Order: sequence, then structure tokens, then C-alpha cells
Amino acid sequence: MQSENRLLEDLARVAQGAAGAFAGMREELETRLKEHAERLLSRMHLVRREEFDAVMFWDLADFLPEPLVKPLIERIQVAMKPGGILFGLFHTKDAGPDSPFYRYNIASKDTLELQPARAFRLQRIFNNRHVENLFREYSSIKFFLGRDNIREVLVIR
Repeated sequence: MQSENRLLEDLARVAQGAAGAFAGMREELETRLKEHAERLLSRMHLVRREEFDAVMFWDLADFLPEPLVKPLIERIQVAMKPGGILFGLFHTKDAGPDSPFYRYNIASKDTLELQPARAFRLQRIFNNRHVENLFREYSSIKFFLGRDNIREVLVIR
């Protein structure tokens, strides 16, 4: 009986150790992904500081891997002029693997074309609090519930 209890205690200690190791590995992987994303964005040299009056962000954040979202939004803020406006879309519910991913093309002042793109999986659904946290360094944020389970967001730098 004593040896059986001891065996269970040993198994519990091993399981706790493994859980701790996996948690540490996950944190390390997230840190490395974020560092890699920041290095990648800094090497791109796509835009200078305060260059854009407006940014059409569309629903990009919903499809990006988590470690890329915040660094990209920070980079966009640097690229926007003070008082610049960002227009973003965020899904309000998960449509699963059938959630379409589109490229948006402004064809004329009156025409927006949605072009089907290769299949990307929706990574997450941002609620209002998450969106507010993503843009907390901006001066203003307004939410509008659109059709087709989409939340429209206007953000001012």
C-alpha cells in the first residue's frame, strides 16, 4: 500500500515537471516568434515615419499569427501621420475553415473589388476589449457593428 502511494506521488511529480517544462517551452517559442516578427518588420523598410493619412487595415489581424499582430499595429502607428485614420474590420464570430479570405482592391472611387485569395485560416476572434488593447496607444477608437458578422473599427492616431 505504501509503495503504491509512493508510486502515485512520483508520477504526480513527473507530470508536474513535464507541465512546467511545456509551459516554459511555449513561452520561449512565443518570445522567439515575436522577436523574429520584429526583426522581419524592421528589415522591411517599407515606409518612413508619419507618411500616411489613412490606412485600410481590413480584416488582416484576424488571419495573422498572434505574435505578428501587435508589432504590425505598432509599425502602422509609426507610419501614420498624427490625426491619421485607420479603418479595420474584425470578425465577430468564427466561421471556421469556411471563413473566406479576400484581397481588397479599390478599383475606383465608387468600386471596391473583393478578390478571393488563397485560403488562410481565421486565427482568432478579437472582442472589443482586445481591439481596444491593440490600439491603446492611438488617440481614439470607435466601433460599428456591420453586417455579415463583421465589426468595423475607426482608429485615430
